[in-house]
Amino acid sequence: MTNWTGVRERVAALRPHSGRVFGSGRHRFALADRLDEARIAEAERRLGIVLPAEYRSFLGAVGAGGAGPDYGLFTLTRTRSGWGWPEQDDEPADLAAEFLSEAERERLNAEHAAREPREADFPDADAHLTAFRAWDDEWELLRRRMTAGSVRISEQGCGYSSWLVVSGPHRGSVWVDEFAGDGLMARLAPDFRTWYLDWLARAEVEARGHR
Repeated sequence: MTNWTGVRERVAALRPHSGRVFGSGRHRFALADRLDEARIAEAERRLGIVLPAEYRSFLGAVGAGGAGPDYGLFTLTRTRSGWGWPEQDDEPADLAAEFLSEAERERLNAEHAAREPREADFPDADAHLTAFRAWDDEWELLRRRMTAGSVRISEQGCGYSSWLVVSGPHRGSVWVDEFAGDGLMARLAPDFRTWYLDWLARAEVEARGHR
């Protein structure tokens, strides 16, 4: 099990600097309660996956969400509709599906781009617009396929988010979606621990700069 000793205390020590570190004005360096083993296991059963080990141990040793990179970690919690991350804007894609390789993601994106309706192929502007809207709607389905096998765990702002991979060969790594900037997905860190502790170290340095 990953050793998270002292991390909760390090985060709490930053609370006087809330608002001085990017995103902390929202989470205010407050962590949600920790989850015991029974609740983590129940969440996994309901979600149909086994959570990556480092994230799983974080839930039990540090907290179920709250203070974290950018605007903070979404909180894994049980609601009337079941276990999930209520701060997400929409339902997560298929968590058990294998997270795509970069090559496969590029291939699907290229195929979609190649199908873009050309105005010259339609008898009038209205027909082209109808076809274009249908093609554009396909992107939402493609976006969900590109994030399948991962959980959106943090909002970066400006339309960008951080995702934890929960299925497939990249399981445990953290990625950023770059859809808002016409990109795809890029890896941020090899694992949750690296991603979180790197943020905490940066936050501590930034906070000291305001003392």
